[in-house]
Amino acid sequence: MENNQIKNQSITRQEDDFAQWYTDVCKKAELMDYSSVKGFIIYRPYGYAIWEQIQNYLDKRFKETGHENVYMPMVIPESLFNKEKEHVEGFAPECLVATQGGKEQIEDKLIVRPTSEVLFCDHYAKIIKSYRDLPKLYNQWCSVVRWEKTTRPFLRGAEFLWQEGHTMHASEVEARTETLKMLEVYDDLGRDILAIPFSKGRKTDKEKFSGALETYSIEALMPDGKALQCGTTHYFGSGFAKAFGIQFQSKEGKLENPYQTSWGVSTRLIGATIMVHGDDNGLVLPPYVAPIQIVVIPVAANKPGVIPAAREVASRLTKAGYRVKLDDSDKTPGWKFSEYEMKGVPLRVEMGPRDIEKGQVVIAKRNDGTKVFVSLDDLEDKVKGLIKTIHQEMYEKAYKYLLAHTTDVHNMDELNKALDFGGYSKMMWCGDRECEDKIKELTNATARCLPFNQMGNGETCPVCGKKASKVVLFAKAY
Repeated sequence: MENNQIKNQSITRQEDDFAQWYTDVCKKAELMDYSSVKGFIIYRPYGYAIWEQIQNYLDKRFKETGHENVYMPMVIPESLFNKEKEHVEGFAPECLVATQGGKEQIEDKLIVRPTSEVLFCDHYAKIIKSYRDLPKLYNQWCSVVRWEKTTRPFLRGAEFLWQEGHTMHASEVEARTETLKMLEVYDDLGRDILAIPFSKGRKTDKEKFSGALETYSIEALMPDGKALQCGTTHYFGSGFAKAFGIQFQSKEGKLENPYQTSWGVSTRLIGATIMVHGDDNGLVLPPYVAPIQIVVIPVAANKPGVIPAAREVASRLTKAGYRVKLDDSDKTPGWKFSEYEMKGVPLRVEMGPRDIEKGQVVIAKRNDGTKVFVSLDDLEDKVKGLIKTIHQEMYEKAYKYLLAHTTDVHNMDELNKALDFGGYSKMMWCGDRECEDKIKELTNATARCLPFNQMGNGETCPVCGKKASKVVLFAKAY
């Protein structure tokens, strides 16, 4: 740990049991609680507030790029769901199906949406008639249900919150441009808000989304060496449009099928943020996503003038546009320090009688524990600089880890060693599904993505020895 502070005894150490550390932090930091149904969690206010910050950033970006929010029903008639065969085959095992409504049996069973392609297509078939109706750039914020056998808070749940964009375009070029443009929006989210450097690229055919012609993803690397798929964009071509009878009259008067995309990120991003940045004292939240950016803690609060001075500082920082909490409760300063460290609050402002006399405050950075004395005259400017510095330091730390745990491999021995070390194994691949399956069978690693930079590091596939033309990142994953 960088800050050399005493470990929080209520949290399992990362090096002892990373999975238990993660669960401890989710619970102790009051991000979530378990409900009475397995896989369905309760998003507590602090956890939901992180999602709101992600939502606010993305919603603004979506609207800046011309997208509109809609809301589709949460259930899909089975007859409608079955219209797109490949899509159904991919999702059927994960569906929650309603067979009874009130006292009546439901003839056409209702599937609780695992995703909403078919709902959007059914709607688009009714409203798209002419090239003038295109493009349709829709997004919805909702929850979906996938009946997962193994669940973990935020990372994999039977129900999770997400956004799903669904767009229709008059041309293939326009749809392909949309698919890659939204991937860049997600990449920006990682860099600008979450302080997470994503690896991005195209999925292999084995790993692509059911019904898609191409799938692209953003992948994050966790401190235990495993990868986490954090978001995807999909190019569908006109396959769904044909299955659902979506046609438009072109400028030339011909009936044509539009080209479709979809894209989404979920509350899995919360899990990524917890794991990438957290330490043995709890959360370490990037300042631009933190629900509380600054906590103000009076020291020797019973002394005259301390509480009013702390309130004034909190008021000034709030007016400056920061998310601020003043904790003037009767709990001890030590308890408060530990509590807000657990919650990952980026900046802690302390002030007692001596600080007031000197016209200063003490500011502690959560990411490394360093403290600085700041004159009240310079408060807003200094805080602005510290917030920016913390974000940059957190991003650079994660990026250095990513670079240090991306290993070029040329044969199966090197692949096994690299996977034992943890992180991405960057290798050449012939492109055959058999070799991809063999790696999964032998190592339990999967192809995370084909990076856009396809500069090769070798000439042959480590599995079969045939000439290889594709660079792929393999890793064990969540």
